[in-house]
Amino acid sequence: MLLVAVAAAAAAVVGWGDSYATRRSMDSASLQAGSALRLAVAALSGHLKRYEALPALLADHEDMKELVSHPQDPALRSAANAYLKEINGLLRSSDVYVLTPDGTTIAASNFDGPTSFVGQNFSYRPYFQDAVAGKLARFYAVGTTSARRGYFFSAPIDVDGRIAGVIVFKVDIDSIEASWRGGEYKIFVTDPEGIIFMSGSPDWLYRAIQPLTSERLARTGASRRYSDVTLSELSVRRSTLGGHGLMTIREGRESRDYLALAEYVPEADWTVNVLIDTAGVRAQARTIILAILLVLCIAGLTVAILLQRRARLAERMLLQTQARDELEQRVAERTEDLARVNRELRQTQADLVQAGKLAGLGQMSAALSHEFNQPLAAAKTYADSAALLIERNRLAEATDNLRRISSLIDRMASLSRHLRNFARKPNEKLGAVALDEVVGDAMDILSVRLAAADAMLVVDLGTPAPVVRAGLVRLQQVLVNIVSNAADAVEGLDDRRILLSATQRADRVILEIRDQGPGVPAAIAERIFDPFFTTKGVGKGLGLGLSISYNIVRDFGGNLSVANDPQGGAVFRIELDAAEAVAEAAE
Repeated sequence: MLLVAVAAAAAAVVGWGDSYATRRSMDSASLQAGSALRLAVAALSGHLKRYEALPALLADHEDMKELVSHPQDPALRSAANAYLKEINGLLRSSDVYVLTPDGTTIAASNFDGPTSFVGQNFSYRPYFQDAVAGKLARFYAVGTTSARRGYFFSAPIDVDGRIAGVIVFKVDIDSIEASWRGGEYKIFVTDPEGIIFMSGSPDWLYRAIQPLTSERLARTGASRRYSDVTLSELSVRRSTLGGHGLMTIREGRESRDYLALAEYVPEADWTVNVLIDTAGVRAQARTIILAILLVLCIAGLTVAILLQRRARLAERMLLQTQARDELEQRVAERTEDLARVNRELRQTQADLVQAGKLAGLGQMSAALSHEFNQPLAAAKTYADSAALLIERNRLAEATDNLRRISSLIDRMASLSRHLRNFARKPNEKLGAVALDEVVGDAMDILSVRLAAADAMLVVDLGTPAPVVRAGLVRLQQVLVNIVSNAADAVEGLDDRRILLSATQRADRVILEIRDQGPGVPAAIAERIFDPFFTTKGVGKGLGLGLSISYNIVRDFGGNLSVANDPQGGAVFRIELDAAEAVAEAAE
């Protein structure tokens, strides 16, 4: 079955692949021939443009105007002959000569040569007829005197508003033609009648690739473009293949197919043709087909080997499948166990956070009872005094006592509200939080602890205070934990200041809490944020405050670190995203 499939594929490749491969090869060859055509056109155009402006320049020369004004003056003609010969040598042109309005040559660069133009009449040439009519002209032809091919540029010589003569440059094109010989491309130039005027194949010169009808021969003869050269037809048959033009040329008993590209050059009035032999193109296509057939054979052999190996491995794969199913079942059971453990771990972490907060509340309870007892005792005294003052009709003083009682109640309510917010489990989402608001709420909670340690909190948040991306209550909890630790560090010292400052750098806000204490020993710094790690005595702390604070800041997308200040004391550094930066990123 496999052999049949390979044979069918091979037949399809030979049938369809031949035309496809040939078309692709023709496309590639066409690109190469196109490049050769552009280079040939550029070389011809560049060679001719060197001389295009020269006839008009010489026609404006005073010596040329003087010559055509006095054409019979022997001294002027002799001087002009010498000048034109010098110019011709410098410019490396073929010939330069001057004609009178009747077409007779009166001076030429080849005046002293065996084929001198002096005395010759060229009134039949189109380049003379256009120039004597006042135009700049060009023409390519075989010289009737020199029998050499050339390209002619002509310009009228204007003397006081009348055409007094014509100057002509003849340019040799043999050097361009010589560069076309022996290459992989056949390059030739045809005139408007289809006659080959230039060619890298000398046998094709003066042969026509179009039928030489009587009309074409008459037009060619009128201009004597090819002088006395015998013209003949080149056996040409045109066709197309894959959208490309083909030209079949027969020479004797032999014929060849060529891929043909052509470009008409309007300023020169000729067509440049490039041919590339399709024998190489077809050989390349056959090579591609053979390569594809070889790949098919190798593919067929590879498939056969793979099928054989697959049959041998079938039983082993069955055993592997059974083992895999058993492993997947065990993995599923293990995954379920891990999921349950993760849920329990998250719950434990949440309970630890709450426990840490409640432990902190326990430590503050003794001091807070003092804060509540004082307002309560004062309120009792003011109330008793107010009752007595009312009996004595001293209403103004009684009203002042009631206002004092209301102020004491507001203070106690504020303390109660902050403690309630601090104690409950957080479920808030992250958002924009003003640092001055967080610090103010935290100081209400910390006031008792700071008073107990006789410490002073110095706050510098800048103006305006930064706004960070965080949770209000949880950030307040972080500040309470860190400032409480700072109060412990400075208690009993001479300098009991705690410095809290904030700065904004690009899209981050840096919050620093610095104390004047002994700092953090290097052995402790690496473990200071670990759960249950504490340097305090038994009953003075659970070692959860900094661990909880570290994880809260990480939840905010920030970072909490500690270092020793060079001037003494520890510096806790909190980095958070600025709320403005977060808003811009969301946009």
